Amino acid sequence: MAQFRIAAMVYAILLSTALARAGDVVVAAASDLNFAMKEIVQEFEKKTGHKVRLTLGSSGNFYAQILNGAPFDLYFSADISYPKKLEAAGRVEPRSLFTYAIGQIALWVPRRSAIDLEKLGMKALDHPSVVKIAVANPKHAPYGKSALAAIESAGLSGRVRGKLVYGENVSQAAHFVQSGAADIGVVALAWALSKPMQETGRYWRVPPESYPRMDQAAVIIKRTGKQRDTEAVHVFYDWVRGASGRRVLERYGFLLPGQKAVEPKP
Repeated sequence: MAQFRIAAMVYAILLSTALARAGDVVVAAASDLNFAMKEIVQEFEKKTGHKVRLTLGSSGNFYAQILNGAPFDLYFSADISYPKKLEAAGRVEPRSLFTYAIGQIALWVPRRSAIDLEKLGMKALDHPSVVKIAVANPKHAPYGKSALAAIESAGLSGRVRGKLVYGENVSQAAHFVQSGAADIGVVALAWALSKPMQETGRYWRVPPESYPRMDQAAVIIKRTGKQRDTEAVHVFYDWVRGASGRRVLERYGFLLPGQKAVEPKP
């Protein structure tokens, strides 16, 4: 057991050193950004020559990791509360917090499903064929909180509560329904609009008024005394905020601050 603990500590130190290597921008991003952020990073690296080390996961888990010293340069959360808490704790660069997008959710079913999403809307969750409903864990995934709020708004909580299966994040929730482990999922619209999910299933955008507005925010993390390519960090920060980043986010169904919610173009 002692040998295992020592090995784990050595691995953590090596991982931390690799992530903190100067010349790279180390980014923690919520799972709903999987497809959009990978496109943004690819274009950024091609155009600027800088490199980005991207890690995807749940916003709550990243928040805890950053508080414990995880060597990230930038944190893109699926909501604004975690970045605000880090700001209040003095863990971010002053005035670096900004809302980069407003998230939306959608119902998604595989093509083989007999459920008519357009006809049923939220009532699709109560379809006789539905045994399991995949959602992100609301304890640390903002998209899970929004999913439960939309279910509550539709008056379905009592009827479907026992059918809910929780993914660690919205990515795992989507995987549950894609793999057949669940019959329907409440996922990020950004995932529903991705090529893999468009090719294998159908989606219905949940009306934004049925769940709390999902302001998604980012911050630059303080890393006093640690190596970092400060110029590259700020260049990427500005890139996401600029026309190139906004264009990709909009294509994946994210609303930009000030925009009204409309049905995304296929």
